Amino acid sequence: MRRKIRSKLLVLLDIFLINIAILFSYLLRFDGDLNSMPPEVKKNIVYIFIAATLIKVLSNGLFKLYSSLWRYAGIYEMLNIVKAAFIGNVIMQCLVFVERIFVEKDIFIFKVTIPASIFAICFLVDIFMLGGTRFAYRVFRRIVKGEKIQLKNSKRVLIAGGGNLGAVLIRELRRHTELNSVPVAIIDEDPYKIGKEINGVPIIGQNKDILDIIIRKKIDEVIITIPGASNQVINEIYNECSKTDCKVKILPSMAQLIDETVMIQKIRDVNIEDLLGREPVNLDIETITSYIEGQVIIVTGGGGSIGSELCRQIASFKPKQLIILDNYENNAYDIQNELIYNHPELNLVTIIANIREKHRIESIFKKYRPNVVFHAAAHKHVPLMEANPTEAIKNNVFGTMNVAECADRYGAKKFVLISTDKAVNPTNIMGATKRIAEMIIQAINTQSKTEFVAVRFGNVLGSNGSVIPLFKKQIEQGGPVTVTHPEVTRFFMTIPEAVQLVIQAGAMAKGGEIFVLDMGNPVKIYDLARNLIKLSGFEPDEDIKIEISGLRPGEKLYEELLMDEEGLKSTANKKIFVAKPVFTDLVLLKRELDRLKEIIMTDANEVMEYVQMIVPTYKKAQ
Repeated sequence: MRRKIRSKLLVLLDIFLINIAILFSYLLRFDGDLNSMPPEVKKNIVYIFIAATLIKVLSNGLFKLYSSLWRYAGIYEMLNIVKAAFIGNVIMQCLVFVERIFVEKDIFIFKVTIPASIFAICFLVDIFMLGGTRFAYRVFRRIVKGEKIQLKNSKRVLIAGGGNLGAVLIRELRRHTELNSVPVAIIDEDPYKIGKEINGVPIIGQNKDILDIIIRKKIDEVIITIPGASNQVINEIYNECSKTDCKVKILPSMAQLIDETVMIQKIRDVNIEDLLGREPVNLDIETITSYIEGQVIIVTGGGGSIGSELCRQIASFKPKQLIILDNYENNAYDIQNELIYNHPELNLVTIIANIREKHRIESIFKKYRPNVVFHAAAHKHVPLMEANPTEAIKNNVFGTMNVAECADRYGAKKFVLISTDKAVNPTNIMGATKRIAEMIIQAINTQSKTEFVAVRFGNVLGSNGSVIPLFKKQIEQGGPVTVTHPEVTRFFMTIPEAVQLVIQAGAMAKGGEIFVLDMGNPVKIYDLARNLIKLSGFEPDEDIKIEISGLRPGEKLYEELLMDEEGLKSTANKKIFVAKPVFTDLVLLKRELDRLKEIIMTDANEVMEYVQMIVPTYKKAQ
């Protein structure tokens, strides 16, 4: 109701302003003396006022000048004012020319004479009148509401990034006075911008100057507003800010924001994913769609960190049916409910089963006959598997064999094994069993119509059992944070990125390959622990201690992604490489695995030695 009243009041105001603008245009045209107008011009001036009022009010309505929220007016609204004024005056000018033609031919109702320049002048006056009143309202509202008052105790904000995102943020911070935050200065890497201003806030330096600016300007908070900022840039800013008490926050890109009015809610603290962030993954959607859309897909270990994300992303490619297979009902239940909510149209089946049970797995494949198999089910915790090697073998080796044989027997088109960098020159039983799993799928591929491939990558941020959730829990408990060795390094990527690349690798598969994902640069775990403590608001070694606990059983300082004998070739996707196939004789491998099965059932003490015989690169860590 209030909006309708406001719109009507705006229409009445515009009627008044349009007539004032016409009158002012006549005054300008005749040097301020209306008495000097020729009688034929003065005679029918009232018709001009009536016609212009009707046409211009309609033009204003066409360009939504009565439905905009003028408290948020910006360039878009100003352009609409210019368009409305232009169209309204062009129509009036056209009427003048038409009227002249009719006059010359003595075909007219009202003989109206108008100077040709009137509506050119009126166009400029309209913009000034209509735009001026609306933006005056915005300024008045700010003054009345106190939106530009800078309080003495306000947080002093430095904005990193002098682009569109930074400009919008400045307006938002000034509008939301309840945040008590004042934009003081901007830094930007473009030297041309230094010395200039954005919305009245000066650009005074580059990223390298940030520490000096924080101290000199007494900055309380830095907000990063650089679209697509690399982890290197975020790290550079964060590391400088960490030398002070200044907090660091970040905004997503403009593309991720719904609209400018909700920008403030999108500001968040910098997190560990930002510091270890990676470039966006470019997917070949067409090739992915071609092998998933309309197909029956099964994901083993579908409730786990990688498996559940596989299910989320596969669901968006419109499979004919998606089957979640997991041994742990709680995880399967969670991802099932999530998919039902987000993809109500999805044909979803959730199965609780253990991949060790061959007859159970066979009955599932016989019933559903999946076209594509993503095999993510595995035991993965290195120290636990060192203490329970036979369980690692039963699950990672014989479980993989069961699923792979069923995929072959029941005509699956593709089989994608989720492998690990720990399979390269393994120093622990978990890595050795994953290497045997790779050998199984390469061997079966030589005799199967199914395309068997493996995808190998390192640690994923935030996965179950990974180091980051452990560190967060230790920090919540007040410390200490335990690091096994000050020099230990690992490769990291985010779960969504890893899964996107797994799906893309599946599209590239021809059979027998081991795809190796580009994990970027290795990260020192000690540095990771320090950054996580800082991000949690504490000071390392003062508030939260870091203790060196020593390497765990089977753990090595550095992970590798490729065995020496494999070689490496690039693919169409710069983040995916393919290792040269190292095929294994299937008959020989099955004979060795039959013997391994006997050993784990009868003499567990011989397990490690026999695994080393199957995987010659396996050297147990001392």
